[in-house]
Amino acid sequence: MPAVIAYLSNQFPSPVEPYVVDEIRELRKRGLTVIPCSARAADLSSFDEQMRRSASETLYFRPLRLTLLVRSVWICLLNLSLLSNLLRGILLRGHEPFSLRLRALAHTWLGAYYAAMLAERRAEDVPVQHIHVHHGYFSAWIAMVAAHLLWIDFSVTLHGSDLLLHAAYLDEKLRNCKFCLTISEYNRRHILQNYPDIRPDKVIVQRLGVDPPPLAAIRPRRARKQPFVMLSVGRLHPVKNHEFLLHACRQLKDRGLDFLCLIAGDGPERSRLELLAHRLDLDHAVKLLGHVPHDQLDAYYAEADVVVLTSRSEGIPLTLMEAMAQEKIVLAPAITGIAELVINGKTGFLYAARSLDHFVGSVEMVHALQGNLRTVGRAARDHILKNFNRNKNLAGFGDLFLSQLAPSENRPHEDPVLQ
Repeated sequence: MPAVIAYLSNQFPSPVEPYVVDEIRELRKRGLTVIPCSARAADLSSFDEQMRRSASETLYFRPLRLTLLVRSVWICLLNLSLLSNLLRGILLRGHEPFSLRLRALAHTWLGAYYAAMLAERRAEDVPVQHIHVHHGYFSAWIAMVAAHLLWIDFSVTLHGSDLLLHAAYLDEKLRNCKFCLTISEYNRRHILQNYPDIRPDKVIVQRLGVDPPPLAAIRPRRARKQPFVMLSVGRLHPVKNHEFLLHACRQLKDRGLDFLCLIAGDGPERSRLELLAHRLDLDHAVKLLGHVPHDQLDAYYAEADVVVLTSRSEGIPLTLMEAMAQEKIVLAPAITGIAELVINGKTGFLYAARSLDHFVGSVEMVHALQGNLRTVGRAARDHILKNFNRNKNLAGFGDLFLSQLAPSENRPHEDPVLQ
């Protein structure tokens, strides 16, 4: 019988996390049975047919079932000794505020609920042998608890904010996981420097990637001198710092640059950003496009003279990879692992994080050198083909995952107490 993997995400499927669908598909190609799981409900109204198919096979926590709610409480009581170390970590260790400690207790109970859900699959002769969780947020704690209760291993993939901004109880998650995948060398160094008791061999860099289009399919930019087009692609969330971009646009306008800034994406910041753009008198210079379907982004990449990123924190964004695969000039902050993708002056340009003057000066430099940056665009595409190629990196993910699935010697071979 093929190995059975439960693959847990905070929300699945998600249009902004296509790599989860890709990884599940790759594991299935390797003969594994994969059960997609989601801690949060998904908004089916925004899904295309492929995403609806993914949703139809996903094991959702909600709606919560009364019988499993009661059973999960009983499971926690029966397994207090097994959970004691995790509970001590919540109550006695770390520096998390009281509110996060309460949430961790609630997530411990949800971990028991998740274990009960997966135990039902055991009753159907489909025993789950491993849990993988994507991102280190609250779902990672849930997966860890469920793995404890089922006497199986779990693993986690860490990206950016889940490691650098929202790392509550990450020490416990890292200590208890069988292996940790992360998307950049920067992240791996950060983990080993900040969590020195974690074995280096269990933290493994596994890059994401995109499908570079054939050169013949890259749409040429329309021949025109003005305006200069900047493109930003990403959800409208505070961490993406579009407010910074709008203030930079105001400075560029004051300096006399004829430009158009296109912002593709939607999210909770949209109304505030629209008001800010109006207050800064940028109604004609900035266009918030809202959500742009992925298959329509190529048209905007074709129009762009530079693709910009202004985030406060990131992993390594797929949008930059997509732009670079189309030989576009990119400008991004010198933070986290972005420098592994954007090699300053060679495959794109970096600006000093939070420096409005440096960002504005860099945009002006790209504008002035437009006709002389073709070698940068070609180097960017070559870098993607070599190091951030989706098919190549997915194959590496599949190989790596299979190599890590051997049973842990320190795992007791006994049935979990879930009755």
